[in-house]
Amino acid sequence: MFPSNVMTIAIAVIIVFLVIALFSLFPLGLWFSALMSGVHVSIFNLVGMKFRRVNPRRIVPPMIKARKAGIDVSMNELETLYLAGGNVDRVVDALIAAQSAQIQLTFEQSKAIDLAGRNVLEAVKMSVNPKVIETPVIAAIAKNGIELRAKARVTVRANIDRLVGGAGEETIIARVGEGIVTTVGSSESHKDVLENPDLISRTVLNKGLDAGTAFEILSIDIADVDVGRNVGAQLQMDQAEADRRIAQAKAEERRAMAVAHEQEMKASVQEMRAKVVEAEAEVPRAMATALREGKLGVMDYYQMQNVISDTRMREAIAGDGTAPAAQEDKGKK
Repeated sequence: MFPSNVMTIAIAVIIVFLVIALFSLFPLGLWFSALMSGVHVSIFNLVGMKFRRVNPRRIVPPMIKARKAGIDVSMNELETLYLAGGNVDRVVDALIAAQSAQIQLTFEQSKAIDLAGRNVLEAVKMSVNPKVIETPVIAAIAKNGIELRAKARVTVRANIDRLVGGAGEETIIARVGEGIVTTVGSSESHKDVLENPDLISRTVLNKGLDAGTAFEILSIDIADVDVGRNVGAQLQMDQAEADRRIAQAKAEERRAMAVAHEQEMKASVQEMRAKVVEAEAEVPRAMATALREGKLGVMDYYQMQNVISDTRMREAIAGDGTAPAAQEDKGKK
């Protein structure tokens, strides 16, 4: 009795495992959904997808949507897109949206756009509903030195044919900024731009800034224009300050040269005085030698002393205004 129950349980377990293995290996539910939707997919093809490392649930539902929308796409094309790393569901949704909006978009184009890293569904939506790109505040300086700060709103529409290899939003913003700087910089006065902000729009549109991009510029609207700094006056002030510092540096250089020259002159005078003192110190020695050798007599020495005294008196008279009066008083006495 007991062995019979064990055998029954073992058979039941084996049957359960076989059923689970059957449903895991053969996606019968997915195959039945495809069959009811009119998409004929072989059960062995679904099993082969598992061995090809393709998730059938990523292929069959998009295939059903495409067939329901009347889009002719094969299972092999969807598998190829999946194995290449593309988003199968998004590509099929983009094809359906493009067909509804009467936009010419083939499966090859959609696949190329998706594999290029762009959102093909978002591009189709942007073709139907244009997108507004707002630029940051761009500063530009007119010829009179006044700074203007402008902000623009660019309305763009996706260009399906240029999505592969075309530049993105960053290029549009950079080119619009270049147009704003060019327009403001070529204006004689900032008032001209404030009076006619459409000058910027016309300049940007005439340059064809959407060339080579994935978008088509529909319009450019200047959202805001503000007056900034007086850059010209600031530059003049900076230049004047720089000239003042240069002049001050040159004056300091001349003063230093004058001080150095004065020091050199003082050193020369002191050197000359030292030589005079040295020469004067030699005079008594020379006189003593002359007296000793008999080349100079005593009367000659006294006569020389009288001449020196007379010279000093004359120098004193010439240097002091009261000396003549004192001399005259001495004569009267």
